[in-house]
Amino acid sequence: MSPVYFDHNSTTALKTEVLEEMLPFMANQHGNAASRHSYGRTARAAVEHAREQVANAVGAYANQIVFTASGTEANNFVVQGICSNLEPAQILTSAIEHPCVSRPALVMQARGWKAHSIKVDENCNLDMAHLQKLLKTPTNLVSVMLANNETGVIQDITKVAEMAREHKAYVHTDAVQALGKMPMDFFAQNVHAMTVSSHKIGGPLGAGALVLDKRIDIQPLLYGGGQEKGLRSGTENVAAIVGFGAACELAVKNLTAFDMHAENLRKRLEASLSNMHAVIFGRHGLRIPNTSFFAFPNIDGETLVTALDKAGFAVASGSACSSDSGEPSHVLLAMGVDEDLARGAVRVSFGASNTLEQVKQFLGALESELARLKNLTAIAA
Repeated sequence: MSPVYFDHNSTTALKTEVLEEMLPFMANQHGNAASRHSYGRTARAAVEHAREQVANAVGAYANQIVFTASGTEANNFVVQGICSNLEPAQILTSAIEHPCVSRPALVMQARGWKAHSIKVDENCNLDMAHLQKLLKTPTNLVSVMLANNETGVIQDITKVAEMAREHKAYVHTDAVQALGKMPMDFFAQNVHAMTVSSHKIGGPLGAGALVLDKRIDIQPLLYGGGQEKGLRSGTENVAAIVGFGAACELAVKNLTAFDMHAENLRKRLEASLSNMHAVIFGRHGLRIPNTSFFAFPNIDGETLVTALDKAGFAVASGSACSSDSGEPSHVLLAMGVDEDLARGAVRVSFGASNTLEQVKQFLGALESELARLKNLTAIAA
């Protein structure tokens, strides 16, 4: 049996159609998008076309898209860039934010800012009452992710934005995991800034974007030649940007079919997980359809992930960007999950290429590995 990939929230395979769009700019069309000759004009046209494609995918205008090298870069950019042009006040981030949002907020404390986290409940939903309480302190920026990378739970960003705007705070949402898995509308969600990334939707690594309200005063990330509206200088990675645009167009086109397919796979998986007495985190919250995060009492997650990998199934124990820390998921701890159970967490995240047969095979391997690990535990005891 060929290895099965169930870790699409970490990264996705480059789609064939996307690669085909990129290839000319990786080989024959090597112009700098800032150059005035024909090669440069071709590169510039390709970048601007991709800008339109990304904008269409998130319900924004093309002139609101600022290309970056990753979602992490865009998140650092928005937190530090917005705050650097304001008087120090409070920054609020949810307790389940990705570290590339929460850590820049903590860094700003050295510049006089105060960083606080907004609680979530046991279902991974933001505690709106706690947010309202925190907003009583002067606040300049609120950042809450649209869909959590571990549990898949979707936050009511429109409500968050309404509350934050009442207190004159800017609102940012990390929508990296939401893109391609749910409808996106920058204006309806009423935020000032939004982060998206290419490699989560079948695009290339090395491309992300920050979607900005044009009225936002933000300090440039990089100074130099003035590329990206003077906000991120440096020669554009044309091939990666072209790939990002193509991936966005495909994601929008295939959204409904993907959601139905992924939901069907997850229902089959979680029905069996429940029968196996797994604890499924966030299952009572509204979730993106491809994500399941679960644990079995007294089973170590890293050990189970390694065993499943040897059996031919690539799954995750949490966020790939912080899984080397050895600590239990901060998302689960914020939800009030017991630390020992949190250490057992395993994440399955489906892609369009996954099948019901693969889920069936995975469940068989999972049952087998659980029995083996429980037997080893019993012998050790």
